[in-house]
Amino acid sequence: MEIVIISIVAFFVAILTFFSGFGLGTILTPVFMIFFPVDLAIALTGVVHFFNNIYKLLLVGRNANKAVLLRFGVPAVIAAFIGSLLLVNITDLQPLFSYTAFGKHFEVYPVKFIISILLIIFASIDLIPYFSTLQFGKNKLPIGGALSGFFGGLSGNQGALRSAFLIKAGLSKEAFIGTAVVVSTFVDFTRLSVYATRFSQSGLSDNLTLVVFATLSGIAGSYFGNKILKKVTLRFLQVTVAIMLIIISIALGSGLL
Repeated sequence: MEIVIISIVAFFVAILTFFSGFGLGTILTPVFMIFFPVDLAIALTGVVHFFNNIYKLLLVGRNANKAVLLRFGVPAVIAAFIGSLLLVNITDLQPLFSYTAFGKHFEVYPVKFIISILLIIFASIDLIPYFSTLQFGKNKLPIGGALSGFFGGLSGNQGALRSAFLIKAGLSKEAFIGTAVVVSTFVDFTRLSVYATRFSQSGLSDNLTLVVFATLSGIAGSYFGNKILKKVTLRFLQVTVAIMLIIISIALGSGLL
């Protein structure tokens, strides 16, 4: 059942990424978390996200701005490595806190609590008007790369910060999209290389069928999104998805998931 649900979500979310302002990883991660442990969910999402990026790289990667790519992308890759190492080292920690409610005992682990906070923050960026206009100058590109890369490695969520910094880099629309895709692909490769040290332990190899179906669904969604919906803007969908993310984040941070 999880293969069907996740594949459908991957397909439609890949379409949404072209006009909703959300990235594939941001939405797909909490869906994976419903069925799998947090570290495995992030790893599985990372694999789907990476191959989806490879496909988009073939479409628009040639438009990337090399100068911006170096100033933003290099710090992003380094920070992604650090964030990924942090993730694989905090998954075995003891519960941060526990409580009893409605006759049941709940435990909240550090990684779940951290990811829930991050998801709320990234979802809020698309709900609060102030954040939608938040932009940064060119001199902040290395800082932006480091921040987006670190959170990309730690939680798989990097798109919101990446866009906030790159949007003021003086790039054309084509260069902006191409640069973002190239950076995202390298960050994905970096974090997956670190996650691979725990893949056999976390169970990724046991879910290859799921990864294949979700990846193909994501690629199909990206194809249709690029061809049909790339100029569509639907604020309602953006807000709806953000609210859903916050709900899932609260459930994750409270130990319900």
